Amino acid sequence: MKEIDQKLAGKIERLTNKTFKFDERIKEGWFSAVYFLKTKEIVEEKIGSNHVTMQFFQKSNAVLCGTDEAIALLHTFADNPETLEIHSLKDGDKIRPYESVLTISGAYQQFGFLEGIIDGILGRRTSVATNVYNVVKAARTSGEQKPVIFMGDRDDHYTQQAGDGYSAFIGGSTAQATHAMNEWWGKEGMGTMPHALIQMFRGDIVAATKAYHEMYPEDDIAALVDYNNDVITDSLKVAREFGKELKSVRLDTSGNLVDKYFLRNHHLMGTFDPRGVNPELIFALRKALNDEGYSHVKIMASGGFTEDRITYYEKMGVPVDMYGVGRSLLRINIGFTGDDVLLNGTHSAKEGRRYRPNPRLKEVEYFAES
Repeated sequence: MKEIDQKLAGKIERLTNKTFKFDERIKEGWFSAVYFLKTKEIVEEKIGSNHVTMQFFQKSNAVLCGTDEAIALLHTFADNPETLEIHSLKDGDKIRPYESVLTISGAYQQFGFLEGIIDGILGRRTSVATNVYNVVKAARTSGEQKPVIFMGDRDDHYTQQAGDGYSAFIGGSTAQATHAMNEWWGKEGMGTMPHALIQMFRGDIVAATKAYHEMYPEDDIAALVDYNNDVITDSLKVAREFGKELKSVRLDTSGNLVDKYFLRNHHLMGTFDPRGVNPELIFALRKALNDEGYSHVKIMASGGFTEDRITYYEKMGVPVDMYGVGRSLLRINIGFTGDDVLLNGTHSAKEGRRYRPNPRLKEVEYFAES
């Protein structure tokens, strides 16, 4: 059983290194800023006995993510981790600016060299989780929750997919493009066809969709319809071919193009930006499908969608049933700071920072891997 299933079933409190699979070079300080490594050596040689409390915070209203990973990091690489006192919020908690989300107490040389790595984990995971949460929230502006598919594989380094996929899950996305994105939270990647498949069939959307369906008959039929820059014509082609079997069509028109529908209907132009995927094109597509009896076919829109753009579409009542979102969900816009705020039980922090006790923090038990 995957750890995420055990956690969701209440059998374990947090995910561990069995899920995260850390690089062993962390123990050697390979990923720590050199000044943390030098400080560790100086403290060991010159000070020895000390007990510090380090607290972590950020400056936004956000959805916290990365605490399980940070705690697993400490339990794996800190010296004598069983002696550390760790208090933390949980992944998925809503947090406020300057709220303490994690505190670690122990001898500085036990864990201080991990400070920057913890900041990075919390910053990236919380940024992605918060971005996804905001987009998912935008996708229910109309009162109906529209699914958001996390399609960030082409916008980031492949080594980040598992962590970003987990963060997206914490933020509310339960459909993701690759198996790696689903690794930590126990699902499989989902998707239909890329433009390359249609190219191989020389732009014949019906032939490409037939081939897909013959190879993957258990999958819902979902056709990508913008390859020829004529989404209404191609949507009707696949709808006429597959009828009730066609579940959805996806628009991913380049923002540099004007769909051929508008070139055939010049009288519609002049009051809106006709480039790319736009509300008027989706309204026209919905009407065309409905007029021919294909009201069951759902419309998925992708290509440059953001929280603000989805909110706009939903407020306008644009008939999108699903959104595919990638790049905007991966913006790292939240940074965490770790501060030593207590030294041997005495308040001690740099000017402008102070110890901020948080009654929401819960003590973390040491988990030794079996």
